[in-house]
Amino acid sequence: MSNLPLLGSVDCSSRYDAAPSGSSDGGLAFPLDDIDRPIVEKRLLRKLDLRVAFLVLVYIMNIMDRTNIAAARLRGFEEDLGMTGNQFNTLTSIFFVGYLFTQAPSNMILNHMRRPSLYLSGCMITWAAITMCMSAVQTYPAALIFRFFIGFVEAAFFPGAIFLLSRWYKRDELGLRTAFLFCGTSISYAFSALIASGILAGLDGVLGFTAWRWLFFVEGALTIATAVCAIWILPDFPSTPSVWLLPDEQILAKQRMEEEVVARIEHEGKPEENTSGLAEALMDWRVWWLGVALNLIMSSTSFTNFFPTLSATMGYSTTTSLFLCAPPWILGTATSFVVARHSDITGDRFWHIAGPLLVGIAGFIIAISTMNTGMRYLSLFLMAQSPIAYAVALTWVMNTFSQSQSKRAAAIALINTMASVGNATSPYFWPSSWGPSYVNSCLICILTSVVSIAMFWVFREHLSRCNEAAEAEEQVLGLPEGFRYLL
Repeated sequence: MSNLPLLGSVDCSSRYDAAPSGSSDGGLAFPLDDIDRPIVEKRLLRKLDLRVAFLVLVYIMNIMDRTNIAAARLRGFEEDLGMTGNQFNTLTSIFFVGYLFTQAPSNMILNHMRRPSLYLSGCMITWAAITMCMSAVQTYPAALIFRFFIGFVEAAFFPGAIFLLSRWYKRDELGLRTAFLFCGTSISYAFSALIASGILAGLDGVLGFTAWRWLFFVEGALTIATAVCAIWILPDFPSTPSVWLLPDEQILAKQRMEEEVVARIEHEGKPEENTSGLAEALMDWRVWWLGVALNLIMSSTSFTNFFPTLSATMGYSTTTSLFLCAPPWILGTATSFVVARHSDITGDRFWHIAGPLLVGIAGFIIAISTMNTGMRYLSLFLMAQSPIAYAVALTWVMNTFSQSQSKRAAAIALINTMASVGNATSPYFWPSSWGPSYVNSCLICILTSVVSIAMFWVFREHLSRCNEAAEAEEQVLGLPEGFRYLL
């Protein structure tokens, strides 16, 4: 029997990138015939989900240290450092320039580590220490240098966390857990504003330091405390012995991931190849296509870095403006769970990406149309619905590149790196000269949302043709139904 499918002109060659190269699990585990698998699996997932809950807390600290300059801006940060023109936008952008250098190599390193908990916790302590140093900056160039290195170190966390999830959860479980992690973004935007308002209002002038300096110092110290706990709480890989898992749970955790691989390769017949996952990812056009699409989502959600500024356009005090940031993100967190869970249940990815982006577009249209306080606040609620599209898109990435661990690690990192370019350029979509209405900024976000939806539709159609071709091959050869891409 031929090793190639009857695909005609459809280019689905990467469907056969099945070799689990780089696997460190040491082969398949024996079937667990002597245990009650449903009970053990339920117990395993419960333990894992508790660890992931702490991973969300880590991500909240990550976002808080990333976005605290937006709150500091409201209490004299720009004036004290003598910023003019677009210098604040550059300070926001330089953070994500640091991301570009670290994400891909970091994930490739992580794939070969036995203790990712130590690696990620070490990164946390490092970026938190640099954040605390931000409290001492006296000049704008010094702030630029510190922000670059915070981003350089922070870049390891999110793609590493996503890859870590993909090493524990099956593909029909990933959507909810990825959204659970990503909801840390919404939670952080909500409560970091509340924390910042308390620090800025309560510590201004204490020991002779201005409020924004205390903001960087306190939030950096909180991250270090969290990182120390993370050393013992974050999970490692299933192949690494864990004191928090019983022997049957450890074996089942490994077997579940091996079953995911077998489900894709048993009908495909491609032998293992000694090629690097990074090389495979670089040669797969889908990685580049998805990288650009996620870059556009990042650009369309660039308002998140300026949310306190948008809230302040309603004319309230600094403290009130920061408090008003919380409700839209609390609602965004709740809807994130609904969208992600429904995406997992239905097996649909495209419409669960397009839907939130369309809701965000409605918010931008309202913001363009009026300066009425109530309507502009409503627009913030609608805008806050769109970031979940990024989490669903990342889940789609992991579903699509779910066989080779090394290629999956490289693909996640490369796509996140390309997406980070959007974070590096999009701060310039929001110059203060375009305020307070920010009509041009909203128009750019609408455009990037529409183009990203179009790109994901093209990707969906490609995967649909691959599924149809696989089905045709199985019918001709009399094979049972094999792997199908999620659409």
